[in-house]
Amino acid sequence: MSADFLQLAGKRVLVFGVANRKSVAYHVGQVLRQAEAEVVYVVRSPERRDSVAKLVEGSDVYVCDVEHQEQIDKLASDLAEQYDNFNGLVHSIAFGDYSEGPKAFHETSKKQLLRAFDISCFSLVAICNALKDYLTSDASVVTISISTTRMASENYGFMAPVKAALDSSLAFLAKSFSRFSEIRFNAVAPGLLKTSASAGIPGYVDSYLYAERATLRNRAVQTEEVANTVAFLLSPRSSGITTQRLVVDAGMEVNYFDERLIRGFLQGDPLGGESE
Repeated sequence: MSADFLQLAGKRVLVFGVANRKSVAYHVGQVLRQAEAEVVYVVRSPERRDSVAKLVEGSDVYVCDVEHQEQIDKLASDLAEQYDNFNGLVHSIAFGDYSEGPKAFHETSKKQLLRAFDISCFSLVAICNALKDYLTSDASVVTISISTTRMASENYGFMAPVKAALDSSLAFLAKSFSRFSEIRFNAVAPGLLKTSASAGIPGYVDSYLYAERATLRNRAVQTEEVANTVAFLLSPRSSGITTQRLVVDAGMEVNYFDERLIRGFLQGDPLGGESE
């Protein structure tokens, strides 16, 4: 098999959302660099640019807070001065304000929901619109979603409906972009991961431990596995895939009624006992 099976060598990809080594976006960048793609990073603040630049030495790092349209416009202008185009774009941006702790969904404030929607969903639309002239006609856009938006987890709260909107937007972006290009829009939808962002969600650790036991293999999904799937969707090898969400959950969604989990619950251990 060719060493460049994914045909990513020499491709240029814009990656949004690196915060640290645990970030999905960081792992995506590492996979792309290993495939000899050129990676350009975009982070939220100058302070983050300084820390991320040390992690991705040799790559350019730009700043853009996607809550502000003027920063998105400036980013597009700055990128145009340095690069002719991009073959791919990775949107790994999400934010939810959990500072008040977990609340019932019907108690979610308009401010919480709209800000989460703006940063986690609308930012994809705004970025793609601003950069549409700098994406190649066959570019691939990949966003990071979640494995299910219909599992009503109390601690994840209002973010699941926001991610559902993100998933839905893929079809509409692909349709509108099809008027002038063959740009593809897809999502990678992982199960629970160990990231710094997830650590800020109340009760996340318990949910993560349960999700790990619920996988068919009894091992949690690794961030590298998510990054590999993103790389596939960015590559020409996935040219026939668009408006889809690829779930990466190690089979969790089919295994909620696993005998071991049920037995553990009945015996007072909701995590199902030790790994087998």
